[in-house]
Amino acid sequence: MTQLDLGTSPLANPAPFSRVVAVAASTGGLKALSTILSGLPSDFGAPMIVVQHLSPSYPSQMAAILSRRTSLHVKQAEEGDRLYSGVVYLAPPKHHLLVNQAGLYLSDAERVHFTRPAADPLFESVAQQFRQQAIAVVLTGGNGDGAWGAQVIKQMGGKVIAQDQATSEHFGMPSAAIQTGVVDWILPIEAIAPKLITLITTGAM
Repeated sequence: MTQLDLGTSPLANPAPFSRVVAVAASTGGLKALSTILSGLPSDFGAPMIVVQHLSPSYPSQMAAILSRRTSLHVKQAEEGDRLYSGVVYLAPPKHHLLVNQAGLYLSDAERVHFTRPAADPLFESVAQQFRQQAIAVVLTGGNGDGAWGAQVIKQMGGKVIAQDQATSEHFGMPSAAIQTGVVDWILPIEAIAPKLITLITTGAM
């Protein structure tokens, strides 16, 4: 079982985990993320790593906004962060967010799908590190980011969830992932949190 060395953390009581949730979102993502996070319990048994396409020109207020909608701890990811259950890590503006055995790290590599942060690099790194324990979630957004990374997640034995068209503000990103044929569940936004809870608490994959 692939698992990070949790050590200690001032953020939360460290809890072992064997699943990692990686999320991609763009246009309409704040509302979608708010819906998901508000439906997750404080003892949610996995870390969540989120790439929301952001303007590089302004500081992100997402952590503060989302913290008001969930009992989970939400923070903007920093270089060297370790992963803990029940913590939501948000990619900062201007940087790709990746994961390795030591935890999270930031990259200034070239833009992917004309954006940085992008979901494809995150999904690839999560797939390589966690393999069948990885869960990718592709939410509303206007380009194809996340589709390639979802394929890598699937190839490594993980699972993929995509938001359905009816509840997506822009269906470009979920549609691109669905068209690859690797999506396991196409769900309305309000059904994604219950599905994640089931996957995490029962271990069913």
